[in-house]
Amino acid sequence: MLEKVLVANRGEIAVRVMRTCREMGIGTVAVYSDLDREAMHVRMADEAYALGGQSAAESYLNTEAILEVLRRSGADGVHPGYGFFSENADFARAVTSLGVTFVGPPPEAMEVMGDKISSRLAAARAGVQGVPGRSQPIEAVDEVLEFAESHGWPVAVKAAFGGGGRGMRVVRAPEDAAEAVESARREAQASFGRPEVYLERYLPWPRHVEMQVLADAHGNVLWLGERDCSAQRRHQKLIEESPAPDFPDEVRRAMGAAAVDVCRACGYVNAGTVEFLYEDGEFYFLEMNTRLQVEHPVTELVTGLDLVAWQLRIAAGEPLPFGQDDVVRRGHAIEVRINAEDPSGGRFAPSPGVITAFDAPAGPGVRLDAGYAAGDTVSQYYDNLVAKLVVWAEDRDAARRRMLRALEETHISGIATTIPADIAILLHADFAEARHSTKWVEERLDLSRVTAVKAEPERSETSTAAAGSEELELREVTAEVDGRRYRLKLWVPCAMTASTRAPSTRAPKTRAARPRPEAGRSPRAASGPDAVTVPMQGTIVKVLVAPGDTVHAGQTVCILEAMKMENAISVERDGVVREVHVVAGDSVGGGDVVAIIE
Repeated sequence: MLEKVLVANRGEIAVRVMRTCREMGIGTVAVYSDLDREAMHVRMADEAYALGGQSAAESYLNTEAILEVLRRSGADGVHPGYGFFSENADFARAVTSLGVTFVGPPPEAMEVMGDKISSRLAAARAGVQGVPGRSQPIEAVDEVLEFAESHGWPVAVKAAFGGGGRGMRVVRAPEDAAEAVESARREAQASFGRPEVYLERYLPWPRHVEMQVLADAHGNVLWLGERDCSAQRRHQKLIEESPAPDFPDEVRRAMGAAAVDVCRACGYVNAGTVEFLYEDGEFYFLEMNTRLQVEHPVTELVTGLDLVAWQLRIAAGEPLPFGQDDVVRRGHAIEVRINAEDPSGGRFAPSPGVITAFDAPAGPGVRLDAGYAAGDTVSQYYDNLVAKLVVWAEDRDAARRRMLRALEETHISGIATTIPADIAILLHADFAEARHSTKWVEERLDLSRVTAVKAEPERSETSTAAAGSEELELREVTAEVDGRRYRLKLWVPCAMTASTRAPSTRAPKTRAARPRPEAGRSPRAASGPDAVTVPMQGTIVKVLVAPGDTVHAGQTVCILEAMKMENAISVERDGVVREVHVVAGDSVGGGDVVAIIE
């Protein structure tokens, strides 16, 4: 068994992996960016090392920095979590070249399945039918038009590497093709470090059903059960459940067998997920995620298996001690993703900021996997997942009602979250009766009356100690020595004010400083009806207008990237662009003016 594991990730998944490691007696090593110096995963780890930088590219996607920590820490295993390097075969090879165990599939299997195009070809060789599409990257926009002539509109443009809905755009008309391809490539590059995209037919009303698999290095491959992840927005999941509702058992078994065939076709080892689209009694191979999925807890609750523990055991060379007939699924589990997004009116706008309060739910059958606590900062530079709330009950309706109760007990302030939208979904008859699809949230669910709790202003902290007091108190602080994080205990004067006293174990309430734009382009606070403002903190990735341009209501003036999502900033009325205050690469804050329209 492994002795010390470096978790090459952050947030909720890093915390989740560390908890199982601790239960198994395995030491843990955290890595962190400058913005995550006091993050929850850093506080939980046995050791923590600084990577430097703020953005993902500067820190969690910095291969050399992570490998250097691996050498210095002496860890004998690396768990990549999900996202970042979890499906990067080059990173896996770099880890194993140091004699360290990569907790995941072999790089060769990762290459076949991590590339969505080659995975389609591998599934076809295994006799598993995929969604109709093209099995090569797009070279020119004209290919989208040619594909649509054969398959009809709309068409899905998808990132060839990665998953989770990142780098996916739906093209509904020829005039939208160029921008969709460019935007998909840009987001794919930012999220996965690869810009390639390909084409698939966009099915009219499918459900997203995926199969959890587990395979060891001794030839044993099992399917553990399916998850329905059809409640989505922007092709990213909001609610997941197991088992899938209104799903015939014969289809379940056929899908499980197909997932096993796909795994065997690529020599897969460790935990993975084979994703399908299900429509009118038929299922189509979509892709395989060669990693642990965000929604793995629902499978854990219905099977009683700790998937992270089995990942670690398989990586250490242990065989699976049970067979397919030994896998028993019991009851129903539902997971809700709590994201830092404002769902008001169905917009789902990113909502970075400081969490001023976080009251967690409790009670029978309730599990909360969180990556943040009160006082922590949700940064614009990373994914917006704050926590996952998971419940289990004897049947689906009991689980749905239990989830509603748990959500009502969950109170988060300082940022807006998706909880109001989650409640609206769970209460709707279409969801309760399993009439929803991957398009239901955006096309049929009315969220116009949904409102989120707005961020509260930060309260100042003051010391209650008497000024000039010589009394000392014992406080715990953190320090970095040669890049490694240590916890120290110091006796400090009680008279120190809140602004100068040594920090407690609770994370300080800080906001990332915003780079100053160049002179002449400084974003300003909103000053009138002609000002086009941004609703949240982020980075401008593209400006689409120039002074003198005529614009119409609803037209996009620039693209803002926040929390790994691109957001179109549009004008509210017709007019002429008088001033543009930003260029691509500028950082802006909520309320900043990017253009003036007259």
